[in-house]
Amino acid sequence: MSSDTLAKVPTAPQTPGPADTPRIVPRRRYGQWAAAVAVLALLALAADSVLRNKAFQWGVVADYFTSDAVLRGLWLTLWLTAVVMVLGFALGTLLAAFRLSANPVLRAVSWGYVWLFRSIPILVQLLLWFNIGALYPQVFGVRTVDLLTPIAVAIVGLTLHEAAFAAEVVRAGILSVDRGQIEAAQALGLSRSRRWWRIVLPQAMRSIVPPAGNMLIGTLKGTSIVSVIAVNDLLFSAQLIYHRTYQVIPLLMVATLWYAAVTSLLGLGQHFVEKYYARGTEHAR
Repeated sequence: MSSDTLAKVPTAPQTPGPADTPRIVPRRRYGQWAAAVAVLALLALAADSVLRNKAFQWGVVADYFTSDAVLRGLWLTLWLTAVVMVLGFALGTLLAAFRLSANPVLRAVSWGYVWLFRSIPILVQLLLWFNIGALYPQVFGVRTVDLLTPIAVAIVGLTLHEAAFAAEVVRAGILSVDRGQIEAAQALGLSRSRRWWRIVLPQAMRSIVPPAGNMLIGTLKGTSIVSVIAVNDLLFSAQLIYHRTYQVIPLLMVATLWYAAVTSLLGLGQHFVEKYYARGTEHAR
């Protein structure tokens, strides 16, 4: 074999050794680290000012945190939240069905209800229901002031307000289900009830649960507004105590800590419910 032929024979590529491999150097993010240190320093200063400020009277907070009056108010707050959410979503589901109906009258009624109760502030609604006796002194032969006690007014006012938002949440969840899947279930001969429980509802819940969880937390905190009509909830119980002892800040901190604790538990429960309904999707984490 001639030297020219040997020159044309391709040689095997050489594998680069460790010394030839380029070294990847991570980008130094000095700005992010500086911002993180600054934020942590500010948080530490804020925590120190809260814990060391004698005006908070943490000893008084500890004394009243589990007092009978506060726990009774907490129980009423939780009970009122549960009742309002159940009744509100029951009425809201009915309104959503009206809105999706082929009947133009039902659609118009549902739209009008949602528009009206979303337009009026909840405080105004409660005060109107609280003073409804001025418009209708008697209902079915019973004095209105005897029929609508402060707790009944709170339930009625909060439920009607909640239903307007629940209707939109449920309607959006139903509309999020792919129409093709419903048509496929119809082609398989599934009954209307089975299509609803097996096809529509499980998929709609993926869109319903997150805003519904936010509504639950918002309702829990929103029940504090019933203190203006003398319903003995958590906030009103704290107010009754500090009107007697003049320890305003400690009692407000008692209510604040209870609200924070309960909303944290509800947020944790919402996370697991969302994870349950997200099974089989890329969002199930």
